[in-house]
Amino acid sequence: MRKLFIDGTFTDSVERRVRTIQNPATLEVVDEVFDAAPGDARRAVLAAKQAQVAWRHHPAVERGKVLHEIARALREDRATLSELLTREGGKPRIENLDEVEWCAACFAYYAEVARNSHGNSVPPVAEHQVNFTIKEPLGVVTAIAPFNYPLLLMTWKVAAAIAAGNSVVIKPSELTPLSTLRLAEIGFSLLPKGVANVVTGTGADVGEPLVVDPDVACVAFTGSNAVGTRIAVKCAEQLKRVNLELGGIDPLIVFEDADVEAAAHGAAWARFLNSGQVCTSAKRIYVCESVAREFIDRFVAHTETLRVGNGMDPATDLGPLISEVALKRVEDQVKRTLGAGAKLLAGGKRIDPLKNGKGWFFAPTVITDVTPGMPAHTEEVFGPVAAIQVVRDGDAAIALAAASEYGLGANIFTRSLKNAMKAMHEIKAGTFWINDPLTDNDAAPFGGMRKSGIGRELGEEGLDAFRETKHVHLDYFGEKKSFWFPNKTRSGEIPS
Repeated sequence: MRKLFIDGTFTDSVERRVRTIQNPATLEVVDEVFDAAPGDARRAVLAAKQAQVAWRHHPAVERGKVLHEIARALREDRATLSELLTREGGKPRIENLDEVEWCAACFAYYAEVARNSHGNSVPPVAEHQVNFTIKEPLGVVTAIAPFNYPLLLMTWKVAAAIAAGNSVVIKPSELTPLSTLRLAEIGFSLLPKGVANVVTGTGADVGEPLVVDPDVACVAFTGSNAVGTRIAVKCAEQLKRVNLELGGIDPLIVFEDADVEAAAHGAAWARFLNSGQVCTSAKRIYVCESVAREFIDRFVAHTETLRVGNGMDPATDLGPLISEVALKRVEDQVKRTLGAGAKLLAGGKRIDPLKNGKGWFFAPTVITDVTPGMPAHTEEVFGPVAAIQVVRDGDAAIALAAASEYGLGANIFTRSLKNAMKAMHEIKAGTFWINDPLTDNDAAPFGGMRKSGIGRELGEEGLDAFRETKHVHLDYFGEKKSFWFPNKTRSGEIPS
């Protein structure tokens, strides 16, 4: 049984309800956690509020030292954490080894950038004056993370928030809480008590109480548009800060001049990574007609070589979906897309790669003749389903890619600078990848446009998401001003 982490201590839930965490590949029990109650959320917020009073005054260099220690702890525990991530979430272990390293790199990045970022000097408007800004922490931050990258998408919020001098209360996905509790044990325990707290449970019992808590100054959330919208409304009612990284139906374009072999393999990576359970995966693939046959043939052939199985097997390329509910949703979306006239070229069904009748596996799927309005084109399919539409040319592809309510990411394959720059300007996307899909950079901002979110994570923008700017105006003479009352002393300045 893994307990809640509140005020630097692992503690029981007030109501002691228990949730079992299963391996989605084998359905074996991995561990148990508390399904916390609203009272637990409130305890965590109060601990964070008290801790933040002192933490905000820690010099940035001292905060940075602790963040570096957390990064070191992550790297030293990489083997254990990556196995736990695989067992609770299903993602291949090789990818989880990467995830742990990415988290360590993010903590190390913010350990340094926060030391170098505190405000700016501003030219004054008169003599013997100084103007400058300082950036102050917000207070208590609630970080709500999803299941697909439980540590990484939590770290992008928490590392920046605590580097800026905030305290945090973390709610991991109820499906994948174990790795976050492990990080609390090896990493967050290095922080002063109460600076980082972890409360496991559902959105209704933990997430919503944290969102509406009057002592929470900011909510940082990654997840669905529906939940993100609800959070935004709740935060607006209290005029509190919100940072939302929501879903997307991201496009990928293969232009006429693309390296087709590279594009086929890159598109498979962009769509099938983590069994398609990636918010920035390429969910709408547009291929120019002149290279369509070659691309589709290569893409299907490559797809059929991908190995589906237990993420602990080093040979596995794709693991399971996170749950039976997720699997049924993908099945339904594929069925409705095919029913609307699309053509199935590969996959399209659940499979049993372990030959034991267990696990939530779906075959990597390729669908062509997809058109606007079909479910695979208008809904976010969180599974290994590649939806391909052949288009006349690059201009048509750009127009279709740009025609969306969302704007999280976009990918293109081209050798032409003209194609790249035109697509970059026309397509709304928080991240725009050219010939190298889904690569992130701690020093560069990440987030969505339109309905894909509000705000940014990573980079200095990610630090500013958890700070507010104060302008300081100083007159070091401190003399009486001529324009102060009474106004009659300036009456001669009024035009007749």
